[in-house]
Amino acid sequence: MTDYENRQNWDLNAWPEMYGKLKELQAMVFLSPPGIELNLMVFTMASLAAGCRHCQAHGAYGLDRRGVPVDKIQALWSFETSDRFDERERAALRFAVAAGSVPSAVDATHHRDLRAHFSDEEARSLLAVVALGGFMNRYNDALATVTDAESVDWATANLGQIGWDIGKHTGAVHEQRTGPPG
Repeated sequence: MTDYENRQNWDLNAWPEMYGKLKELQAMVFLSPPGIELNLMVFTMASLAAGCRHCQAHGAYGLDRRGVPVDKIQALWSFETSDRFDERERAALRFAVAAGSVPSAVDATHHRDLRAHFSDEEARSLLAVVALGGFMNRYNDALATVTDAESVDWATANLGQIGWDIGKHTGAVHEQRTGPPG
């Protein structure tokens, strides 16, 4: 057993009604404008701000599975100075870091920057991504949810060189899943 003995009893999979509704909400939020790629980048950066390595791995691996080049995913950790991002993306990523921090570091500058690059619908969606990420970050990090081997292997190979590691989300051998969450 790990220090998180019997965590499976609290896992979202042990609450199928909630997990089903959460999957519906995730589909609605992540597929909303401005689109899945930017929404996943925002989720990954909000997860970085919150410190949830489980969600960082899933967000980054999700970007890879959607065809985003690995060098752009790695550049998320230095988006302010990377030439892989335009000002529109930077505005969304700055907002994600500020909104994903506790306490929230969002200020009028973030709102002004979002309004310069996004419609009200898109800005509302970006906020929904961060808010949903906040729930996932808190739940998974507090529980030390065991990250599936596929996501861990990808993140270790591609994000390890920029400082990412799995941290407390390894779990005992009998807890580890082979594939990404369904």
